[in-house]
Amino acid sequence: MSFPPQYHTVRAKSRRELAGEASRAKAVRAAVELFAASGFKGTSVAKVAARTGLSQSGLLHHFPSKAVLLSAVLEARDAEDGVFLTAEDGEAPLGWDAFDALEALVARNSTRPQLVGLFVRVSAEAIEAGHPAHDWLKDRYAGMEAWLTDAVRIGQVRGDIRADAPIDILVHNTIAILDGLQQQWLLHPERVSMVKEFGAYVAELRARWATAEMPEQRKGS
Repeated sequence: MSFPPQYHTVRAKSRRELAGEASRAKAVRAAVELFAASGFKGTSVAKVAARTGLSQSGLLHHFPSKAVLLSAVLEARDAEDGVFLTAEDGEAPLGWDAFDALEALVARNSTRPQLVGLFVRVSAEAIEAGHPAHDWLKDRYAGMEAWLTDAVRIGQVRGDIRADAPIDILVHNTIAILDGLQQQWLLHPERVSMVKEFGAYVAELRARWATAEMPEQRKGS
């Protein structure tokens, strides 16, 4: 017989389990730094183990292969960003709110160069079909495209985005701007401001494709 999940008893974790979780989390943090600096191919299990303070066999106990470790790193990054992008009601922001959420994420990423570096390096390598992150990369772009497509369409239904807005072009250009700015920012952080330039891009989108009367204006009229 089943019962609602909230009625499950939460078992206290043992010291060994807590120590294992701490070691895995430390290994993920070390892998983020090394993958960001040297890419997947340029990072060895031995280097991650040394940075973590574990033996190589100890690291492989938690992560049986470098590919499994990479998956854990990417999952942790995506989960963290997913929570950040989710609205207070637990739903994905749509319409112009989606672009506002992306602006906030860009601002957040401007304080996390290692994670930006991880994405840029791994995604460049993962274009190859045999790379362990290849499917992750394809899923990442498919998910981004689906979300932003829904965002624009819902904005059109709400009357906030013009009905003649070219959805595919807006979606693909937005993703290209995001990824391109990240790479340029890593190369020239003193000259390229992701926050300022992505904000200017969104402002141009609004100026071109927002309807003449936004919801805030209608409430005040």
